[in-house]
Amino acid sequence: QVQLVESGGGLVQAGGSLRLSCAASGRTFSSYAMGWFRQAPGKEREFVASISRSGGSTYYADSVKGRFTISRDNAKNTVYLQMVSLKPEDTAVYYCAAAGSLIVVVTARQYDYWGQGTQVTVSS
Repeated sequence: QVQLVESGGGLVQAGGSLRLSCAASGRTFSSYAMGWFRQAPGKEREFVASISRSGGSTYYADSVKGRFTISRDNAKNTVYLQMVSLKPEDTAVYYCAAAGSLIVVVTARQYDYWGQGTQVTVSS
């Protein structure tokens, strides 16, 4: 069992930056590939980024590539999402998730555990 708790969301102006954190419980954090997803009001949840168990591989949605960076610290059981050059269309609830996989995972149904989400609001 893995419990995930996100933090770091908030209100920011367009062009600003935020760093989201996701703290995981348990001693097997390094056994999971991690991902970030987001869901805007009235829209389906969408993939944002994923990182492999070792942190050696990452993958991004085209909409955030070059602006968002996913990273992990296995010693701290934490995954991060650094977001820069934020746009109003990035406004959403952001969720972190854990998948029992060696490599990056982009499909939501392949994730086993989910956090409760943190709100990110980007004003224009």
